[in-house]
Amino acid sequence: MGLFDGLREVLGIRAEADATRKADPEDLFGMSTAYVTMEAELGYAAVGEAALCFSEVDSADFSDAVEEVHEILEVGAEETGTETEAHTDDYGYSWVILRDSDFEDLVTSLNFAADTLMERGYGSRLLAALFAFERDGQKAYWVYSFRRGAYYPLVPKGTDDRDSSAEFKLESNLDGELDLEENKEYWYALLPDSPGKHPWD
Repeated sequence: MGLFDGLREVLGIRAEADATRKADPEDLFGMSTAYVTMEAELGYAAVGEAALCFSEVDSADFSDAVEEVHEILEVGAEETGTETEAHTDDYGYSWVILRDSDFEDLVTSLNFAADTLMERGYGSRLLAALFAFERDGQKAYWVYSFRRGAYYPLVPKGTDDRDSSAEFKLESNLDGELDLEENKEYWYALLPDSPGKHPWD
């Protein structure tokens, strides 16, 4: 998995201590309009994939909560056709991966998943939600940090670097449309393990 060493600290303890406002799953609906800007004005096409990342708790109640998330998504899939996959990465973080050609369905499904965990009392375990885009073979993401209650752009360049110029352009174009993280220190590099792959692959 493409989560760099120390992610537990930067997306977890430290960010929680430095949190500027309470995260809200409703913030994810901001992507319902932002993706239109991404496609129409910036040429980034939604690739039909999004993911929710969270850290596990070794308890029966938490396992029940995660099972409830998947049950809700499975019921919703009967109407939307959204495909759902569960995955645990090499760092021990859990992912709910969603695939759907309808971007609105991805946003709604991620909201349901995050909201369910929060209602069950596990909001502190939520780390990030990622929405994937692509332009000319280059993948780009909008990342919502639950620890900071804000979005930031991520444009990987291979497996150990990022395209800062492209990220700053995305920031300037979506500023005002999304609640953006102003402190670049919290633009965490969730990089893939292999070029061209997603951070959750």
